[in-house]
Amino acid sequence: MAKAKTFYVCTECGGIQPKWMGKCPECGSWNTLTESIEEASPASPRGAGSVRSGAYAPAATHTLEEIDSKEEHRYTTGMGELNRVLGGGIVPGSVILLSGDPGIGKSTLLLQICQTISNNASILYISGEESLRQIKLRATRLGVLTNNLHLGATTNIEAVVEAIHQKKPDIVMVDSIQTMNLAALNSSSGSVSQVRECTQLLINAAKTLEIPVFIVGHVNKDGAIAGPKVMEHMVDAVLYFEGERNLSYRILRSIKNRYGSTNEIGVFEMLENGLHEVKNPSMAMLEGRPSNVSGTCVACVMEGSRPILAEVQALVSKTGFGNPRRMSTGFDFNRTALLLAVLEKRCGYFFGNLDAYINVVGGFRLDEPAADLPVALALASNLTDRVIADDIVAFGEIGLAGEIRMVNRISIRVKEAQRLGFRRCVLPQQCISTLDFEPEIQLIGVSSLPQAIHTILG
Repeated sequence: MAKAKTFYVCTECGGIQPKWMGKCPECGSWNTLTESIEEASPASPRGAGSVRSGAYAPAATHTLEEIDSKEEHRYTTGMGELNRVLGGGIVPGSVILLSGDPGIGKSTLLLQICQTISNNASILYISGEESLRQIKLRATRLGVLTNNLHLGATTNIEAVVEAIHQKKPDIVMVDSIQTMNLAALNSSSGSVSQVRECTQLLINAAKTLEIPVFIVGHVNKDGAIAGPKVMEHMVDAVLYFEGERNLSYRILRSIKNRYGSTNEIGVFEMLENGLHEVKNPSMAMLEGRPSNVSGTCVACVMEGSRPILAEVQALVSKTGFGNPRRMSTGFDFNRTALLLAVLEKRCGYFFGNLDAYINVVGGFRLDEPAADLPVALALASNLTDRVIADDIVAFGEIGLAGEIRMVNRISIRVKEAQRLGFRRCVLPQQCISTLDFEPEIQLIGVSSLPQAIHTILG
């Protein structure tokens, strides 16, 4: 009998190494290589490359003319925010990975959409983390009452696949992939090999039966278990559920979608009776905004095709340390340092012995360059203790020379500011000529940061 061969698999990237090393040479992570024993993969049998010719029936092929090109049918989830992120609904045969930190609301989201989907489709919900009684209690709390939802509690992936083939539901949900295991593998649940093979079995069932499958995957910071990164290249769509656990707002972001755009986001609010859609995120972000206070400015950024207005706050104070502190929440730290340098060099404001803090209200994150101008205006406002008027919204990218550079989708941003009642909009001068409508609010075009500060703060 041949001796079993051991190898080492990285829990971060899935890379395979012949011997143990402290640092993974592929992704650079430390102490992530775990020992595994070479074994035949049930989903992809070892030695398939040496199978003799004629052992299997050839794969069926078709020409483009033979393939039905009618518009695809999508299942609606009953949540406009989720439909937006998915690209219009759930495509039959698609495999969707829903990932995020434990406790962020992934299971709640899936169970909630079962109420609407079950009106026109049958659902098979498999949980490896909760018992059937626990799921029933949560479903009652969320108001999910339907006889078209079939629940199962098991961690055996082969039993799950067999149930899919027997019941042939319209939609399958597996929560979570880290709890599933394949008996033919010696590794424990959550390991790279278990996650990969269990996912492959679910993909085979989804593509064969044209059944969409939702897979829940946890993200663990210490890398003790295999995260969704291992499966991203295997599935059709990857959705990330983001948000601070101590805040009520949640953002669903698509980072991969073969059936829609990856630039869309969905905004939800976690309440006692489950997740609720936030159809007007701008209004929610600006709720409770202080008036007649320096160091605050409203920014307009784009998340996919959706404009969102968010409040940016800045606080500048005398430092009590040898080196001044720079802290940024919801805005890139390096970008903050760049803007402080531009304010010092081009505008004459000195921050060398001052602490500077940036905060985006509501837990939202501004990753777009258009947020540069409102952040710089908020910093200058708090430093000089001059108030930016409540009816002003600003957006624009700042260059190292202090110039205000052009950004995209001007018309959509201006319309959103106009809809929410803002009367003045500060934007790059060259953007005004690109508007395709006559705005009802005053447009203040600026070409440099000193000009913007002088115009707004006087």
